[in-house]
This record gives sequence, C-alpha cells and structure tokens, in this order.
Amino acid sequence: MHATLPLLVRTAFPRLARRAIETLQLNLGYRCNQSCVHCHVNAGPNRTEEMTAETIAAVIEFLAASPEISTIDLTGGAPELNRNFQRLIIAARARGLRVIDRCNLTILEEPGHEDLAAFLAMHGVEVVASLPCYLEENVDKQRGAGTFEASLKGLRRLNALGYGRADSGLVLNLVYNPQGASLPPAQAELEAAYKQHLSERYGILFDHLFTLANMPIQRFGSMLISKGLFNSYMTTLRQAHRDENLDQVMCRSLISVDWQGYIYDCDFNQQLGLALTDGSRSRLHITDATVALLEGLPIRVADHCYGCTAGQGSSCGGALENETAPAPICSN
Repeated sequence: MHATLPLLVRTAFPRLARRAIETLQLNLGYRCNQSCVHCHVNAGPNRTEEMTAETIAAVIEFLAASPEISTIDLTGGAPELNRNFQRLIIAARARGLRVIDRCNLTILEEPGHEDLAAFLAMHGVEVVASLPCYLEENVDKQRGAGTFEASLKGLRRLNALGYGRADSGLVLNLVYNPQGASLPPAQAELEAAYKQHLSERYGILFDHLFTLANMPIQRFGSMLISKGLFNSYMTTLRQAHRDENLDQVMCRSLISVDWQGYIYDCDFNQQLGLALTDGSRSRLHITDATVALLEGLPIRVADHCYGCTAGQGSSCGGALENETAPAPICSN
C-alpha cells in the first residue's frame, strides 16, 4: 500500500550489507484465484498484471549469465496463472536450478489446472503451500468460504504424487500467517501441532511449516489502517526486534524481480516501490543487471523490515530462530 510509504521509510532499522546472491525471486503477476486478508501484494482475480514472455526470456538469459544463483522462487498472485509458468520451470530445471513454487493449493483444483500437480512432481519442483491454519473456520475466514476444503484436496493430490513423503524427494512445506495484528507463535511447536492434526484428522503429510509475520503493506496494511491498528502493530514489530536475526534475513542473499522485470531487495520492497538503482537510472531492470553489480548495491531498509526481525524472525523460509512463544495454536 503506497499510502503507508511515508510512514515506513523514516526508519531507525539497522543498515544491511548484501552477501553473495543465491536466490532469484520472481513475481510472475498479481492475478490470483483468491483474495486473502493477509495478502501483502493485494492480489486477486481482477488483477491483470503478468510477466510477459519477453521478460521471462530476459530472466532466463540473466540466469544463464549468473552461475552463482542456485534457486528461483516463483510467487505472485498465483504464479501458476502466468501462461509462461511451465516454460520457465523447464528452462530452470534444465540448468539444474532448484525451483520453488509458492502455491495457494486451491489453484490445483481450478478448471484447466488439473495436470498442474503432476507437472510440478515431474520436474521436482518444491512446493511452498499457504495454509494459514489447520482449522477450517480460521482458514475460510482469512481466505474465503470453502478454501480449507479446496486446500485439503490440493494437499491430497500432492501427497498422492509423493509430496511430503521422505523417500520421494518431493518437498512440500506449508506456510502459516497470523490472522490479526500479532506475531506468529514458535515455529517448531506449531509445526508439530499442524502435523499431528492434519495427519490424524485428514491423513495429510508435509515436510516443514514456515511461520511468516504479516507485513503492514498493501491489503493487510489497509486493514490495519481501517481498524486503527497500524501504529500499534508497528510498535509491536519494533519492540520485538532482535539484532541476532539480522544475519539471516532473506535480502542478504536474495533479489526480487517484479512482473515488469524491475529489481528489488525483496518482495516487500517491491510492493512499496523501493526499487534498486545504481545511481544512473530510476530503477534497475533485469536486462541491465549483473550479479556483480547487484551485490555491490546497498540494501534499502524501511520500517516494515522489522517484520523480518521481530521475535523469532520471519523470511520466505520461515522463522530465523526458534524461541519460546505462546502455545501452538493457529487462532488469533
């Protein structure tokens, strides 16, 4: 939500230095078959932004010239709705790259996408699937009526292909987001609760649970402002900041590319319009960039960065540390 930007950029957040870039995170577009309350992208069915075939070709060319990068992380919206989604995965896997698909699960049940799960399994794509609670009422409240049941169908489809089973080599991780203006509970304990409940009640298996703090931008930021909670949530994040989390935040080894090909330190900076620049142009584009150039640029920080360092820490790979936290329940 760009209206919150003036509140976020005046920050005392510590300065960060970039290390070697290992991950290229690509936002393939803002179109999604869902409109989740916690969405920091403001994605939904009516969004039309989509990474073009030309931009994806530029991304593939950038990867070919960047052997340092070992992982591509595909996000959206629903990244699978991009018409070049499969082409990109095939090209990345041909180069031996690790591919992560940030999947909302319900897309696997949408008409025209019935073969999507089988495609992901065939190419060994890691699935990071959003399931913000293991209780039906909470998921449907956060993501829409019927979402929980559709998510279970998607999980069963993935399990049937071997996802979540230790001997298959197919990785299935789930993502938890709080429903309100609070920090997530301890990741390890909540993961154990998820595994027990989903296995015993539904026969669902998965590898790990990632707990992510909600970012005060776009749709979630708008909700906070409308309820008068924005300032108190920012205070919660600042007061829970831990310096020890700074070493592992994702922007140290990741860059984010938006649907137009412009480059950012992370997906959150992307949504705030905090693009990278080398000083000679307003925004760096994937066609103008090299890994050597990007590694030399400072990381742009703002107040929302406290969302990654508060409490146990939060990044695209879940908690940065496991600390003692409230009981592992997913209702807030």
